Amino acid sequence: MAIALPAFLAAFLYGAGFPVCKIFMEKIDPVPLLSLISFGEGMGFFLIRLSQRKQEGIPLEAKISRSDFLWLLSSIALGGVIAPTLVLLGLEITPAVTASLLLNFETVATVLIAALFFHEAVGGQIWSAAFLILAGSVLLSLDFTSPIGISPGAIAVLMATIFWALNRNIARNISGKDPLQIMMIRGFVAGVCTLIISFLLGQKILSFWMAILAMLLGFICFGLGYVFELQSLRHLGASRTGAIVTTNPFVSVVVSLILFKEELNWLFYLALPLILVGLILILSEKHSHSHVHEPCTHDHRHRHDDGHHFHTHREGEIPKSGYHSHVHSHELLIHTHPHTPDIHHRHSHR
Repeated sequence: MAIALPAFLAAFLYGAGFPVCKIFMEKIDPVPLLSLISFGEGMGFFLIRLSQRKQEGIPLEAKISRSDFLWLLSSIALGGVIAPTLVLLGLEITPAVTASLLLNFETVATVLIAALFFHEAVGGQIWSAAFLILAGSVLLSLDFTSPIGISPGAIAVLMATIFWALNRNIARNISGKDPLQIMMIRGFVAGVCTLIISFLLGQKILSFWMAILAMLLGFICFGLGYVFELQSLRHLGASRTGAIVTTNPFVSVVVSLILFKEELNWLFYLALPLILVGLILILSEKHSHSHVHEPCTHDHRHRHDDGHHFHTHREGEIPKSGYHSHVHSHELLIHTHPHTPDIHHRHSHR
């Protein structure tokens, strides 16, 4: 359960943030709002890093290296610029219920891409969990009083879910690096790109103070949420993280109930057990077999009590928490133990 906590925190923060965006869209057009949220992420983590005292000795997190930038920029383009812009543009010409239903495809798309293209281990239990969570999310999205229609906007929303799923799988490859540094770069780059798009579309910001609050929302809900998602990708991989994080519509329903006095309908009570069973399947998964760790050299946050790090340090060099980061090497290792598709267990399966 503890290893999945970051994914649950990400789902909670995302789910809380989406309904609040409705309030801001009364004074800020959609694409500039996205830009402000991104700038809020970048500025928030820039100030955190600025306030951190320079630590002596071994750092706690690995810095972004030159070889990581292609993955980082791809992730920013897909998940920080293209996907959210497509959703916002698609929503303008797509019935809300259609968009809500299509957005749920992200759950299955994440697992499909993880299994087919990134060769992540996805067994029957995870597939079952993904489809149960998908079914629950679809039930939450149904609205029999609204029209359902397919349009170019609907295609844009569907493409956005695929780009978000691809982003999650790409971000897995940099999840071992400093999440604060990743978010600082992501926030500023995505903020500039979406600001340019908003100027081209002629969309506006009508309230200075709402803009400041939107940046705060970006840092708290979406910035911290993505940091937790990166931490989950580091330990759980894309398929399991994606399945948990995409339960955020359930949180959105509860937040909307509080903020907008919306009533729960009978579909909520049908969806809840499906989502809960899906989460139980993920949390109860046991995956163990003999596997090979090939010799490699890399840099990431680690401890020496995890059965994979046997190098030595001088006395007093490691922080009291045990966590630290530096370039280190692994020798050939063959053993058997329960594991998830974390940074050391991305081996292929039949």
